[in-house]
Amino acid sequence: MGKTIVYQLLPRLWGNKCVNPVRNGSLQENGSGKFGDVDAPTLSYLRDSLGVTHVWYTGVIRHATTVPFAGCRASVQSVVKGRAGSPYAIVDYYDVNPYLADNEAERMSEFEQLLKRTHDSGLKAIIDFVPNHVSRDYGKVGMLYDRSDDMLGNGEDCSVHWKPENDFYYYPGERLSLPGYFEFPAKASGNRFSPSPEVDDWYETIRINYCDFPTLTWKKMYDIVRYWCLKGVDGFRCDMVEMVPWQFLKWLVEKVKSEFPEVIFIAEVYRKELYRHYVSVVGFDLLYDKSGLYDTLRAVVSGRGSARAITWNWQMLGDLQPRMLNFLENHDEQRFASSFFGGDASGTGAPLCASMLFNTSPFMIYFGEEVGERGMDTEGFSGPDGRTSIFDWWSVASLGRLNEYVHTGRGLTSGEEETLKLFTGACRLASSPAVARGKTFDLCYCNAGSPGFDPDRHFAFLRGMGDDVILFVCNFSTDEASMRITVPEEAVRFIGMKKTEAFSLDVSVKGSGYLALPV
Repeated sequence: MGKTIVYQLLPRLWGNKCVNPVRNGSLQENGSGKFGDVDAPTLSYLRDSLGVTHVWYTGVIRHATTVPFAGCRASVQSVVKGRAGSPYAIVDYYDVNPYLADNEAERMSEFEQLLKRTHDSGLKAIIDFVPNHVSRDYGKVGMLYDRSDDMLGNGEDCSVHWKPENDFYYYPGERLSLPGYFEFPAKASGNRFSPSPEVDDWYETIRINYCDFPTLTWKKMYDIVRYWCLKGVDGFRCDMVEMVPWQFLKWLVEKVKSEFPEVIFIAEVYRKELYRHYVSVVGFDLLYDKSGLYDTLRAVVSGRGSARAITWNWQMLGDLQPRMLNFLENHDEQRFASSFFGGDASGTGAPLCASMLFNTSPFMIYFGEEVGERGMDTEGFSGPDGRTSIFDWWSVASLGRLNEYVHTGRGLTSGEEETLKLFTGACRLASSPAVARGKTFDLCYCNAGSPGFDPDRHFAFLRGMGDDVILFVCNFSTDEASMRITVPEEAVRFIGMKKTEAFSLDVSVKGSGYLALPV
């Protein structure tokens, strides 16, 4: 069995075939991908070319949008970011987005068919669980099923700011200070306790009240997760868990796993000092290592940090390392090839190697990353900010070419083909026993003085066990580097190699690339 590789994919964008999208365009003008576009060839590509094990379908649960659908009213524009809306402003936890279905009335059936295709391809399906907040239009724009008893905020006492029995926080006697939307009394926004959210706040959401002991709110949220487990969902990427009482999350994970032991929970966590708590106490299977390895690699790539920090990061993590979900991109972060990060995809090799191949931790690929998508479109609510918009109706040209390639073997530019070749090669290595299950030995400490080795721009390590051992050398410099790598006797013994003594190798590594050499 190879390394766990998660592929984050927005169905809204994946299959969209609009050739000339319009800035701030409508759904009619710019179109949307569908559940059906994630078809058997797509899933085969993910499994066979990239070694993907889990697909994170982002933007599935029904969120606030400016478009009305059968049985669903449009949300007010002032509480929708962009014209499509944020996937993290949920209006119905028990529904999927109608715009993702070919037949709106059959949208749940079409999602269930997507789950079946995913499972038939040997892959697992992950969706978002958003426990901290809902849309300000939550429950007001039509629901797929009559679940009035399960709705948050049903029968609330709005005369007090906080009450254990309430699902939301209120500001009695105060009107929400948000032009174009009437809310009285005002509710606390998702990220701010105030009746007057700022333009950079999550003004389109309202925060959920959990307390730190079991309440009816806890049960409502558990029922939501269980509902999707019964549909066949294999895991949940849990949004902004540090804003939710950990006691609830611990209770939720334990309760769900008692019935669905194979379901996994991935936590979006940013404070490194809390990593161990969320693994050992709360029970999450995986954590984002954004504030650790991601931030370290970004600093090294930009020249603001030293490659020595890669060693410091894994030493800090210790036995938590296998529980980290490593990545170079996701929907919150800027694309590597953007003008704000790596500049173009040609520099991906060294950070990709260090992030994907250094240890047994799972790795996440953000769709289009493998062909160097730059995230520099001017979509509307989002501009050329290095991020692929999650707020706009849009069509991404590189994704269109990738989709064509998946189905015909043609369509990519020469640069995109080179980047895809880099990713598929790294993914093949990730699936090898030496990387997926082998030991790791960091060679940097014993090569700091070696000829040609720059500990601030180079990173070297061994992966494997016994006779199956690979030497990896990452070059974060843009210049080709020739160096001597020494493998000490300690490493030989630790890996269990047949060699009995230390040895050295002279290697050359191209700029911004990596070397993988069987030894």
